[in-house]
Amino acid sequence: MGGDYQAIGRSRGGLTKKMHAVVDAAGKAVVLSLTPGQRADITEAGPLLHEVDPKAFIADKAYDADPLIDKLEEREITPVIPSKRNRRNPRKTSFLLYKNRNITERFFAGLKQFRGIATRHEKLKSTCLAAVQLVSAISGIK
Repeated sequence: MGGDYQAIGRSRGGLTKKMHAVVDAAGKAVVLSLTPGQRADITEAGPLLHEVDPKAFIADKAYDADPLIDKLEEREITPVIPSKRNRRNPRKTSFLLYKNRNITERFFAGLKQFRGIATRHEKLKSTCLAAVQLVSAISGIK
């Protein structure tokens, strides 16, 4: 029942958490999740993908790992992930599709317009997740 349970992680700046979201083409949140701040982003990709069945998975270089890409290809999901700089065999990426990643970035920018979320004011996982869900629902109505 420690910090991991409440999605609280430690960093130089203090206690942190990360928000993860699956966003549809219209910029609406489909699935939301919170993890401790020091946890790698890619660890949350699998659990979030079990909730949805997308045609493409658009993500940044942090998600460039063969096990995830293999899992995506098994489910016939197109991985749109640029290769890391140190990758031995860089993969081809459709940068035409990758441009749509800004939809996700705009979703997070919209969340950060609300001070309580931008400053990570809520400490408990349940209240923070509820605040993020409320704000994403309000932004979805606009």
